[in-house]
Amino acid sequence: MGFLHELRAYLGIERNNTSHREKLISALGAALAIACVFWATQRALSAGLIDISTSFFLIASMGASAVLLFAVPHGALSQPWALVGGHLVSALIGVICHKLIEHQTLAAGLAVGGAVATMYYLRCIHPPGGATALTAVTGGDAVYQLGFDFLLVPILTNVLLILLVAVLFNSLFAWRRYPVHLGRRAKPAVVAEPSHRETEITQEDFAAAIQEQDSFVDITAEGLTELLELAKQHAERNVVHPKEIVAGRCYSNGKLGRLWSVRQVVDESGEPPPVQDRVIYKVLAGDGAYDTGICLRDDFRRWARFEVTLKNGHWVKSAESIDEEHLK
Repeated sequence: MGFLHELRAYLGIERNNTSHREKLISALGAALAIACVFWATQRALSAGLIDISTSFFLIASMGASAVLLFAVPHGALSQPWALVGGHLVSALIGVICHKLIEHQTLAAGLAVGGAVATMYYLRCIHPPGGATALTAVTGGDAVYQLGFDFLLVPILTNVLLILLVAVLFNSLFAWRRYPVHLGRRAKPAVVAEPSHRETEITQEDFAAAIQEQDSFVDITAEGLTELLELAKQHAERNVVHPKEIVAGRCYSNGKLGRLWSVRQVVDESGEPPPVQDRVIYKVLAGDGAYDTGICLRDDFRRWARFEVTLKNGHWVKSAESIDEEHLK
């Protein structure tokens, strides 16, 4: 089990909290978006509304954009400027590299690398843009004939159509408003009362932390602070450590990130407290997963914040812990 835990950590396999309903909605939205882009572009070509010298009117990178816009509609990489700017600047760089660099291998590498750098500086990082830049270099005669018209048809046409579908489709679900700012405007700000906080985390703290991490984070600053405020509402309830530590039950230390840990009490000495009253525990998740240990019952109780149970593959507060919080 320890090996599997380490392997999962190295591979970056995280538990997914998304409901089955949300997964199906995302899949449906992506399917409709691509079908609509394909159909609308064909109709526009047939009607002569747009003129194109080849039959190349839908690029594969739109499939990747559909994943972002419908599976992660509130992600920073999915927002309108990232979508439009990312594809257009990547297409421009790809066309330029194809025209100026004869060696295709070098042109392909520089196109994608240049697209990444430009998207960074223009604040429109959109991963499918890399595929768009590569298509401009390796797409063959159907793409080469278009030259800089490649930016208008198919790129701009595809992008505007998929953007329109994303706005309309996600508007059908109140929790999926797109762009994310629409959903933020529609609900009041959530603020947790700082009555018992020793330290208040601020927007500036987030900005400094993100800068110190020096890596792109696929969540907007506003979304991150909103998420923290919701978490604070739970944390603001004065946490009382469990009254009893019972063998067979599981407990969490309530910390975040790498410090979070869940332990199960697997045995207890039953000796009179306080010196000989010890418990044996196993770490089931988080820091020190699959380790075992022994400590005084009082020490374990001070470590534990609340009792937890495993539900649908996720650790949640037990009913007893929630009842204790409501009684405060």
